[in-house]
Amino acid sequence: MVSVLVAVVAVAGTALGVVLGVIITARSDARWQAGTEREQLRQELAHTDTHPLDPRVEHARWQRERRETAYLDFLSALSTANQANQHYVRDIAALRRPRPIDDARLLEIRQLFKAAEQAGDRVGLEGPDTVSQAADDLIQQMGRLLQRVHDYAESHADSAPDLSVRAGAVTTEGETFDAFRRKFLEVARTALDEVADRG
Repeated sequence: MVSVLVAVVAVAGTALGVVLGVIITARSDARWQAGTEREQLRQELAHTDTHPLDPRVEHARWQRERRETAYLDFLSALSTANQANQHYVRDIAALRRPRPIDDARLLEIRQLFKAAEQAGDRVGLEGPDTVSQAADDLIQQMGRLLQRVHDYAESHADSAPDLSVRAGAVTTEGETFDAFRRKFLEVARTALDEVADRG
């Protein structure tokens, strides 16, 4: 009985020693980590104090971020409207018989286009003028493309003899839209690079 009690006390003592060792090691590691973090923070602050950030660099960085966000938001909104437009054209082309124009779908596309126009206004505010002009050109081209799609839908609904001509006009305007989009990307990239170079 005594030997069992001695064994239990020995095991309990060993377990307690292990637990205390783990706790002490964990606290020591935590103190070391906190000290390392404090030292890093001290070094960063010392670097900032001796090398203050140039306000012009910070402004250029801020301006580039704002422009990039505006440009990307514009392209995203425009892409959403264009995809809805393309889906509608494909759906019309797949119809075997004439059907009335889907006014609800055209309204949805028009609303997406309006959202793209609003995003284009923000591009106009952020500038520069070359990018603003490229955005305006792209919006106007998108408007022409939407009109061609509407004409195509009308021709299909009326079984008009000029259906293939209207389909060709949609294709042509779509290709022109792609060219204007590439132009916008080119001038937007140049504008962002110029801001980065100033910084």
